[in-house]
Amino acid sequence: MAPTMERIAKSSFPNAILVTDRFHVQKLAYDAVQELRIKHRWEALEQENNEIDIAKQVQQKYIPDVLENGDTLKQLLARSRYLLFKPEPKWTAVQRQRAELLFARYPDIEKAYHLSMELGRIYHTTKEKGIAYTRLAKWYNNVEKAGFKSFNTIAKSIQEHYSTILNYFERRSTNASAESFNAKIKSFRATFRGVRNISYFFFRLSNIYA
Repeated sequence: MAPTMERIAKSSFPNAILVTDRFHVQKLAYDAVQELRIKHRWEALEQENNEIDIAKQVQQKYIPDVLENGDTLKQLLARSRYLLFKPEPKWTAVQRQRAELLFARYPDIEKAYHLSMELGRIYHTTKEKGIAYTRLAKWYNNVEKAGFKSFNTIAKSIQEHYSTILNYFERRSTNASAESFNAKIKSFRATFRGVRNISYFFFRLSNIYA
């Protein structure tokens, strides 16, 4: 979604239809959920430090509260990271228990999680551009109602790139092949610890990968 990338694409491929890659859009939603989790984790760490100080003042040993699954509150928030990237049916039994404990204590994380999963479902299940337009508009309204600052930033980004995001639903095109090729180029470059002669580097790339 970077404006520089958009200018490069328009300049290099003037007749192409621009598509904002779905994985970059979804990553914004995942990052917003993680931002909320990290915020609560810092709060839990601060609370624990305060309780340790109080225990020292009264000359007692600090014993943290342990939840039903054996986690402390800060451990629950730290260990919930990966389950927030996965849809509920793909959770393990341990992750399901951890999610129940997390969502019971932090309903805002649950709401943010469901918003990010809903965006993913739009991409997974929608095959027509017109339907995608309607579903994205409803998702946008739900984000506004939720009132999360990070999600409002995502919603604005989506609004600014609405047309190129919707272009995905015409042919469901992604840049996965380009990302894969980019990884090969980086690996090839790393083998030689950098590149001095750029022309010769491109010559070698064309001979190996063309």
